[in-house]
Amino acid sequence: MADSPIFERGMATRRSVLGESHVDNATARKTAFDDDFQTFITEGAWGSVWSRPGLSKRERSMLTIALLAALGHDEEVAMHVRATVNTGTTPDDIKEALLHVAVYAGVPAANRAFRIAKEELAKREAGK
Repeated sequence: MADSPIFERGMATRRSVLGESHVDNATARKTAFDDDFQTFITEGAWGSVWSRPGLSKRERSMLTIALLAALGHDEEVAMHVRATVNTGTTPDDIKEALLHVAVYAGVPAANRAFRIAKEELAKREAGK
């Protein structure tokens, strides 16, 4: 399946959002155990949803961060905050998305996500 058009489109989108290095590292760590899962997320998330024309990468990034924060998926929040350098999502965009999390998913979820976002954004600034 890894040579399907949806997979190829997904891999291109995944690389454009998460960056070459991140995707290369994820691909290098892939095993027979998670190969089908990696294909599934590349085709489903990246090839189907993230590649749709209805929203910009910036908008999808904001939605993704808010949803991951609301669900308490801290590692994924951090990864997608790091990816905002590739999506055009600004720190103010992240802040606004997390304020929505506070209202609609709860202050504790937003509080945790603000902490994670602050850490990731500080690392980015320190690396400049």
